[in-house]
Parts: sequence; C-alpha cells; structure tokens
Amino acid sequence: MRSIWNGSISFGLVTIPVKTYSATDRTSSVSFVRIHEKDGAQIQYRKICELDGKEVPNEEVGKGYQAPGDETIVPITDDDLSQLPMPTAKTLSILSFADPGEIDPLQLDKAYYLGPNGASATKPYTLLREALEHHQRVAVGKVAMRGRESLAMLRAHDGAIVMHTLLWPDQIRPAAGVVPDDVELRENELKLAETLMDSLGELDPEELHDDYREAVEELVAAKLEGEEPAAPSASGASGARVLDLTAALEKSLRAARGGGEGDAQEESASVTPIRGRKTAKKSEAAQGTGKRSGTATKKAAKKTAPAAAKKTSAKQTAAAPKAAGGRTKATATAKKSASSRGTTGGTSKKSASQSTAKKAPAKKTGRQSSA
Repeated sequence: MRSIWNGSISFGLVTIPVKTYSATDRTSSVSFVRIHEKDGAQIQYRKICELDGKEVPNEEVGKGYQAPGDETIVPITDDDLSQLPMPTAKTLSILSFADPGEIDPLQLDKAYYLGPNGASATKPYTLLREALEHHQRVAVGKVAMRGRESLAMLRAHDGAIVMHTLLWPDQIRPAAGVVPDDVELRENELKLAETLMDSLGELDPEELHDDYREAVEELVAAKLEGEEPAAPSASGASGARVLDLTAALEKSLRAARGGGEGDAQEESASVTPIRGRKTAKKSEAAQGTGKRSGTATKKAAKKTAPAAAKKTSAKQTAAAPKAAGGRTKATATAKKSASSRGTTGGTSKKSASQSTAKKAPAKKTGRQSSA
C-alpha cells in the first residue's frame, strides 16, 4: 500500500512520525465513461483556454482563486502557499480528546490509515492507540493535506489508528424545512418500533454487497456475448393496500421473527392518516349495526315460523277426510309444508307433526256431534 502523505502526530510534548494510507477504495463502485452514441467512441475532456480557445497542456495549468460573487481570478503559486504560516502542513496537531458521541456523523469526510514511520515511532504510536481504545476516546485536531486545512479525528480501529477528515461546522447545512411538523405518536407505536429494531438482529458486514454493481456486470457480460439481457424481476408490490402504522409495525415484527412473512410481503405497508382511520372505524360501526339488525330479523323469523307451521297444519287437518286415512294424509301434507319452508329445521317438523296428531281427533269429534 502506497502512502499518500507523510507527517507527524503532535499532542503535548509527544511527536509521532506517521505515514498516511487511503482506507477506502472507490474504484470498485460502478462508473461509466462518456461515449459518442453515433460511433461508440469515447469522448475525451480537454483543457481549453477561454481566451484564445486553444488546448492547454498539463504543465501550463496553474491555480487561481476566485472569490464568491466576484469575476476576478487571482493567480496563486506553490511558492505563495509555502510561505503561509500553516503549522499543520506536516503535523496533525491534537487539540483535545472527546467522547465519540460528541462527533456529528455529518462531519465525517474521508478515512485514512495512519502507520508508524520508522522504528522510533512504533512505541509512541502503540501507546496512543492503546490509550484511545482503553479510554474510549477520540482525538480531535487540525491537519493540512492537499493544499487545504481541515479538522481531523483519530480513533483506534482493528489494531491501527484511523484518521477521519472532518467538515468544518459551518459546512453543515441546517435541517430547516426538512423536518415535518409536530406529529403525535402513541406509546404502543413507539414500543412496537423499538421491538422491531431489536428483533432484526445484528448487522453482518460479510452479507453486505453491491447488488447494482453485480447487475451491471451481468448486463455487460450478456452484451459482450451477444445475448439478450435478462429481464429484471419485478420488485415491490404495486397497488398494495394501505395499512395504518400500528398494523404495519406488527406485520413487520412477525416477519422479522420468522412468522407471517407472506403477509408482510404481500401487503406493503404505508401510513394511514388519522382521519382515514376514524372513517374506517365509523364504517365498521355501520357494518356492525347492519349485522345486528339482520340478526334480530332472523331471530324474529325463527320465532314466527313454528306458529305459522302449526296454523297451516291445523287448517289442513280440518279439511281432511274423517277417516283415519285422511288424518294420515293431513299429517304428511303438514310435513311437506314445513319441509318446504326450510327455516324451522327438524324441531319445527317434529312439533308440527305432534300438534296435528293431538288436535285432529278433537276437531273430528266436533264435526260428528254437530252433524
């Protein structure tokens, strides 16, 4: 690994010579070159002078400073910069040691590994690393790299000292206009969210990879072989039902715990406004009222059905012949009538049949005496 900056760390009377190495590799990310769509040739960028319109070679390209809102450009040479009083040009001066939580993650810029430069730097380097790790502190200081001074944070990581360049506080934009208005949250919603956070488990760095880069590589490989690129699989649920926040959290929690994954995938959850939830409750109440009225009607029908069956049986018995065979026919007719209605069930049939058997002799005797 090639060092990109050599300097020293200074705190108190201790000076540690160090070498700086880039801790990140951005070459693995997806990048494209610009081409001429007509013939596929790559487009080159050339440095053109705005005054004479001619291309300028790299050895003739210098620095200049242009103040914001001003069209005047002031030429700046390397000799001018070397004469500036900048003690941090070759030294990272530690200003203080702080708790890691005091550093705003928005300020983190680039990361570098710091290694000892020479045998004499090994012991003080190790001492600083162990002190940072044991005391659970980070060092904050200033350093000048690549022609500009910036804040820097040192921390112990994986047996090495890592330097993070930090943005200055005035480079962090305020969040005004981004934060939503006051939103009321219920206690059970907050508990569900916290439970879901705990149930998702710990992060495994080995499972993290760039899916987009892999898809681009597969696309390029297919084009090189003259094959048709595979159609992308449909992702996301279109036209999914809208759920309220509590239901969404509960379904997500069940899916995270290994149960109800199908429901969680089938119904993509989003937040329902409070007024929508109230309307839904009213609708449910109306449906419940309808159900209760329907139940009452059914109960009333059940109560009147046996009485109607009895009256029908009595009428049919009165019109039946006086012989015992007529009584049997009337009973059978009553059974058919009760069976055709279908609402009284087996109990109504039995009641109608017994009622007919008891009342038929009395009516028959009455007709004979009147004759």
